[in-house]
Amino acid sequence: MPWCYTRLQKQTAMETPFQTANMSSVLVLNVTYEPLSVVSMRRAVVLLLKEKAEILEATEREIHAAHVSLPTPLVIRLVYYVRVPHRVLVPFSRRTVMMRDKHTCQYCGAQPSKAELTLDHVLPKVRGGLNTWENVVCACKACNNCKGSRTPEEANMTLRSQPQRPRYLAVVVLSSQSAHDAWVKYIPEMGDDLVGVTI
Repeated sequence: MPWCYTRLQKQTAMETPFQTANMSSVLVLNVTYEPLSVVSMRRAVVLLLKEKAEILEATEREIHAAHVSLPTPLVIRLVYYVRVPHRVLVPFSRRTVMMRDKHTCQYCGAQPSKAELTLDHVLPKVRGGLNTWENVVCACKACNNCKGSRTPEEANMTLRSQPQRPRYLAVVVLSSQSAHDAWVKYIPEMGDDLVGVTI
């Protein structure tokens, strides 16, 4: 059973500063359990106090507001349906490719430091390969050098996954340090992104 706070006193402002809790982020799900957005701790608590959401996952620590205490939320679910707007395309860049591939070499599976990671064109640029989601992958320097100007087949190297455009817009959020382990089971594919919905 989720933590439900339908009897909490409605408040429009917090009377206490939340201290370190303000630094955390909370995953927001639609009433249908579809991931919608990631909001600040303060925004999540306001939604709870206004009885617009319920807690699905929380830590053992408590947050204290005026006359109210509740567990620190990690995942909340709205009690009403929010219509999801059109999907926003994830911009193609070195940073977003690295996040899509979880900073992992798509050939050997290594996760070296960012300085040791490169972008590799599956079909090399010298042979007409384009800068597209479907043709660029994260690769460690050793694998990139080994592959050179060949295709993976020619170099006898196998891609761990077929590169493709992320379908949603939160690969940046899910790959950030604010992402929590408790979010994983509510997100079908961690490589996908969330829609930035204003709650």
